Amino acid sequence: MAGELQGIVSSSKRDKTITVSIASRETHPLYRKQYTKTRKYTAHDENNEANVGDKVEIVACRPISKTKSYKLVKVLEKSHEAVELKEEVLGDTAEGEEK
Repeated sequence: MAGELQGIVSSSKRDKTITVSIASRETHPLYRKQYTKTRKYTAHDENNEANVGDKVEIVACRPISKTKSYKLVKVLEKSHEAVELKEEVLGDTAEGEEK
């Protein structure tokens, strides 16, 4: 199906909302160096079934709110233990929690 993405849940603090981080490897056209690009999508989780660290599948849908245009299809793999995400994936949220 068009618009399906797979990624890891980086935040599930909001009610019925999850933040999914999707990392992809790209090669610079001139320098041929590979780097990781991380994109974050906000998805609707009706039953609050996904937690941080879970591997999930999301699909594009009509806009539900200002930032949510994806819906959770299914949880592919539950996280087995506590997962610490890198600072670059978390972005500004890690700095806000420490203060």
